[in-house]
Amino acid sequence: MRRYGSGALLLLTGGAVLRITLFSDLYLRYVQPALRPCLIVSGVALILLGLTTAVLRSRDHVEDHGHGHGVAGPRVSWLLVLPALALLLFPPPALGSYSAEREAAQRAAQGVGIFPALPAGNPVDLTLAQFGSRAMYDTGRSLKGRTVRMTGFVTHGDDGTWYLTRLLVSCCAADATTSKVEIRGAASDGPPPADTWMTVTGTWQPGGRLGTDAAWPPVLDATSARRVRQPADPYEKR
Repeated sequence: MRRYGSGALLLLTGGAVLRITLFSDLYLRYVQPALRPCLIVSGVALILLGLTTAVLRSRDHVEDHGHGHGVAGPRVSWLLVLPALALLLFPPPALGSYSAEREAAQRAAQGVGIFPALPAGNPVDLTLAQFGSRAMYDTGRSLKGRTVRMTGFVTHGDDGTWYLTRLLVSCCAADATTSKVEIRGAASDGPPPADTWMTVTGTWQPGGRLGTDAAWPPVLDATSARRVRQPADPYEKR
């Protein structure tokens, strides 16, 4: 069996890639939707390469028996199968509060200015990044007096403070940065558990001079907060 280790590794890896792309939305935990075709092609290529490797190994095995010699790989090489098997059976979860809390706040290097008007009607659905940008940089104060609704997961601060948080990606989970909003007034019985997904509705509470750290993180006075399921795509896009 040792001679088939490389083929088995390729097959398992290809199968894991196809599992998270063709048969589920799990790939969205790691990359943007636009990369799905590339992953599918890669998964198919790995499976074909694994099958080809297995066939060639079988031929070598027959020839080796005919000539009475052959070389098998080291037993330890089978350990390489374990990561591929783990990806196939137990895909890692999306990044959450642990990743968000380890990262220092990173904001876009932009100046203050006038933002486009928000759509009419309340509440206005915004991403956390959109809310944060307007709260920190919009001299027109387009958020003032408007009711907004956002979805993210819970992270905790000091003294019972909690935040609605979302990770933003440009390409994949490896380049994720954090966007968060401090939530006030929605949880009289204490903050929700970390990593709980919530949809929060409320109004912006201005604070700090625009474009400075004093305005970060922005604050939302919440009128309602309800638990929701984690979306299929847990990341916001830049």
